Amino acid sequence: MNNIRGGRYPPGIGRGGGGGGAAGGMNNANPNFQSRVAQQQYVQRNQQQQYQQQHHHQQQQQQYHNQQQHHRQQLQEQQPQQQQQWLRRTQLLGGNNNDSSIDEVEKTVQSEAVDSSSQDWKARLKIPPADTRYRTEDVTATKGNEFEDYFLKRELLMGIYEKGFERPSPIQEESIPIALTGSDILARAKNGTGKTAAFCIPALEKIDQDNNVIQVVILVPTRELALQTSQVCKELGKNLQIQVMVTTGGTSLKDDIMRLYQPVHLLVGTPGRILDLAKKGVCILKDCSMLVMDEADKLLSPEFQPSVEQLIHFLPGNRQVLMFSATFPVTVKDFKDRYLQKPYIINLMDELTLKGITQFYAFVEERQKVHCLNTLFSKLQINQSIIFCNSVNRVELLAKKITELGYSCFYIHAKMLQDHRNRVFHDFRNGACRNLVCTDLFTRGIDIQAVNVVINFDFPKNSETYLHRVGRSGRFGHLGLAVNLITYEDRFNLYVSSFAFGKFFTAIYSVY
Repeated sequence: MNNIRGGRYPPGIGRGGGGGGAAGGMNNANPNFQSRVAQQQYVQRNQQQQYQQQHHHQQQQQQYHNQQQHHRQQLQEQQPQQQQQWLRRTQLLGGNNNDSSIDEVEKTVQSEAVDSSSQDWKARLKIPPADTRYRTEDVTATKGNEFEDYFLKRELLMGIYEKGFERPSPIQEESIPIALTGSDILARAKNGTGKTAAFCIPALEKIDQDNNVIQVVILVPTRELALQTSQVCKELGKNLQIQVMVTTGGTSLKDDIMRLYQPVHLLVGTPGRILDLAKKGVCILKDCSMLVMDEADKLLSPEFQPSVEQLIHFLPGNRQVLMFSATFPVTVKDFKDRYLQKPYIINLMDELTLKGITQFYAFVEERQKVHCLNTLFSKLQINQSIIFCNSVNRVELLAKKITELGYSCFYIHAKMLQDHRNRVFHDFRNGACRNLVCTDLFTRGIDIQAVNVVINFDFPKNSETYLHRVGRSGRFGHLGLAVNLITYEDRFNLYVSSFAFGKFFTAIYSVY
């Protein structure tokens, strides 16, 4: 019974020693006894675990180090511009920590941090199809400048190109950089060569859109020209936060007063209405830094000059004055000497008439005019035509007669209600009608690209009026046609106009 087998227990456990039968028979064996073999195995296992943990820790450290090095390389590859920007910032500061230097550096850093994809901004513009029609030297004889050469705001450049402007015309090349310097300008250029954009572009460029005051005033002689000019300003500045307002006589004064309580940066209008608003204290012009006079010779006629001179006294003394027109009578010189400070003179009138306009006359009796007009309609390829008469009554009578002949016709004159005038002007511009009969109301600045024929049903009394009439066709260097119906009483005026323009008209018909 005492001979118990030790093999039943593992080493160091229970009563047995795990050995042979002699050893297993010892009754006084230490119950806490552990064999040296088991202790060595434990030590070996512990050392192996420590070694594995240490090796794993070293691998983790190496992997972390590799990740950090890869991340640093990636940052260096992806952000070289930031290092250049901060380097330039350090160079610009030069140890000077004043506020102006910091602001300048921040602006430089912001300008350089523009996304590289913005460099192809022109490719994203909605540019209208190019006008492939022939153009004359009146608009093509340029110095080769581009609009980007004037360092204009990008938003303004976007509006210029989306308006369809490709490069500056001669009058724009001459006037835009001078206007941007703040100098007064007296500019003379032919009708239809881009004078409106020549003053609208620098005006929009110089306006501070964060300053909600009237900064530019554009004066024009007629309501239709005011609407057209304001529309050009809105289209050119559509990407800018510039508020454009148009105000003319014949419209609600209350609406204009309410509008002026809202922010207005650029004001387009006729002299009488703007002067009225200024006298009422509603139109504040003390911060207006630029005054533009389009069709300046008409604005300095006895009809407008008193209002213009009163209006100038509401402007600050350091204002900039830009005067544009195709004709400058003697009255302009007196005004220039009194109100312009060392103006820059631009004269691009090597000849008075546009190169693209071909001029004819038909020598007829008064009773033959309508028949001659009917013949012209049937023989000429007319896109749109403007027909001028010398009185309101003759405008309405002729329009009725043309309609009876079976041709579409609108008419417009100064005695119509303003709403009717606006509707006729808008519809004719949009091509709703082929022919428009009008008085000299429509001789100033009206730009309708589709008009290729001008007919003087009544020949004008002076050569300046004739020049502005025929300038409604052949716009921006395109080809146009001017036909004059001459009676025996008109022969002297025809001779004077021919002499003034340095060219004689071609006769297409004569009853004599």
